Amino acid sequence: MKITDLMIQETMIMDLQATTKDEAIDELIASLNRSGRINDPVLFKEMIYKREAESSTGIGGGIAMPHAKTKAVNEPTVVFAKSKKGLDFEALDDQPAHIFFMIAAPEGAGNTHLRTLAALSRLLVDSDFIAELMNTNTPQEVSALFDAKQEEAAAKEAAKEKAKLEREAQASSAANGADNVKNSAGVLVGNANSEDFVVAVTACPTGIAHTFMAEDALKKKAQEMGINIRVETNGSEGAQNVLTADEIARAKGVIIAADKNVEMARFDGKPVLQRPVSDGIRKSEELIRKAVNGDAPIYRSQGGIAKHEGTSDHKISVGSKIYKDLMNGISHMLPFVVGGGILLAISFLIEQLASPDNPIVQLLQTIGGGTGAFHFLIPVLAGFIAMSIGDRPALMPGMVGGLMAVSSNAGFLGGLAAGFLAGYVVIGLRKALKGLPKAIDGLKPILLYPVLGLLIVGTISYYIFDPIFGSLNTWLVDALGNLGTGNKVLLGVLLGGMMAIDMGGPFNKAAYTFAIGVFTSSGNTDGAWMAAVMAGGMAPPLAIALATTFFKSKFTEQERKSGLTNYVLGLSFITEGAIPFAAADPLRVLTSCIIGSAAAGGLTQLWNINVPAPHGGVFVALLANHTLLFLLAVVIGSVISGLILGLWKKSPELVK
Repeated sequence: MKITDLMIQETMIMDLQATTKDEAIDELIASLNRSGRINDPVLFKEMIYKREAESSTGIGGGIAMPHAKTKAVNEPTVVFAKSKKGLDFEALDDQPAHIFFMIAAPEGAGNTHLRTLAALSRLLVDSDFIAELMNTNTPQEVSALFDAKQEEAAAKEAAKEKAKLEREAQASSAANGADNVKNSAGVLVGNANSEDFVVAVTACPTGIAHTFMAEDALKKKAQEMGINIRVETNGSEGAQNVLTADEIARAKGVIIAADKNVEMARFDGKPVLQRPVSDGIRKSEELIRKAVNGDAPIYRSQGGIAKHEGTSDHKISVGSKIYKDLMNGISHMLPFVVGGGILLAISFLIEQLASPDNPIVQLLQTIGGGTGAFHFLIPVLAGFIAMSIGDRPALMPGMVGGLMAVSSNAGFLGGLAAGFLAGYVVIGLRKALKGLPKAIDGLKPILLYPVLGLLIVGTISYYIFDPIFGSLNTWLVDALGNLGTGNKVLLGVLLGGMMAIDMGGPFNKAAYTFAIGVFTSSGNTDGAWMAAVMAGGMAPPLAIALATTFFKSKFTEQERKSGLTNYVLGLSFITEGAIPFAAADPLRVLTSCIIGSAAAGGLTQLWNINVPAPHGGVFVALLANHTLLFLLAVVIGSVISGLILGLWKKSPELVK
């Protein structure tokens, strides 16, 4: 397939009018949309900015390659555009971009299309070719230039293949042929005795542009420097030209130019440079020189613990590290929230149609509720936060710390603390036990780290988390009891707001426990405070659902999908559905939810609403003395929170 089969002339922009990066992206997307090559410009734009947030696609040299792979694309397409004046695209070399290629690939793009896009990426490393592109004036000239260049590249590749076959034939008959080493594809990579041999892995999140540009840049620079190199690519087709154990063993150094995770255990004991994929394109000479000289930290992978010996020259900010660890916990917790929440919602519906003793109700509540999926929310969150920090040896202490947080009413915040504690405890143990004899290295990950980590995390959880959060919970229940004779609306505001403060944690539990205490002591008749806490607890997930529905550009595609689930969770009075959003953006989500929940709780008391049921959400609304007013209170609170969050939250592309 030719590049011009994807780079259609009707989408080309020969005189880009944009003067800013945002305007350029909008103009390029508009061209795609007019041609019918995409079906959802909003989603496509979101995915473009999501890729930009990871690292700028302004690769330098006057080129920008914004790209996305998403279901919003109907057909694989490359939009070519040229700006005479140039514009700031936040390029890696801080120079204005003049040539633009917006790459749109569908989720199910075939290998032929992906290989064609890879061929395009490789062509753009040639500065002479870019200069020729700048001199084009019509779409026809652009197409002709690409066709000619691709034919030239194909001819060179054929010549290389012919030369390779000739060398192989000579090598097989030569006396010293055994000194030549072939890679897994049969390509000669140099003499086995050559000292200047390095290996590299390139990868970017979408795997359709930067991966192959970095590969080509490293190969070309290595050839100029007289250094043998083998490059493995982790693109959309998966890993290609996979490095062999022999090649890794012979290499003087390893270059990882990647913006996503790659298999690292195979590089144990080797000097490894870990850099963004953009460095593979723009700083290829520096990376190769450092790899050849062994100027890189030694990578170690022992018992599931990955580490570098020495000092890395590429630092990750503290904020980025905390966010990465937090998101690792949330991503593993989310299936428990969704799965358990949906089953609980179904059980509440059946309970209203049948009875609480119905075996199906009991089954679903057991599977999804406090002894099933929901029982694991905080332990899983804590465990995988810990694992992100301290690798596999931290998983068990983190999960146990999270479980202790549940048992001690430390809740969501206690689980977060336990997760971070466990991760850094294992890191501390690794440093503290570094001086032990090498003979017991094998015991560290299977005995020393788990036992000592569990002891330390468990002790701190038991003596610090339990007393602090337990006492806080008791104090809050007592305070609410004393306030019960005061202003009902004020108490409703307080109870509703508390339901959203930590969404299942001590504040939430204190408010709910108070309402349950009043409800049960009245013989299950006084449900005034149940109305306040239920409305306050339903509002946060419903607000999340509304915000992700009506402010789509403020959320990622995955967040919007999770947001839909919150309609069901909110209607079912399952506040925990909002936890993943609150953990990712606590200031905006918690503040907006507290305001809306407080409003909902206050309205239930202003309108003297009574809900004589301890749980059930919308499914028990018919039991309320003022059903429509109860639902109206929930709607008002949810809309208030949803509007505040939607207007306040930053778009994904603005979060760096």
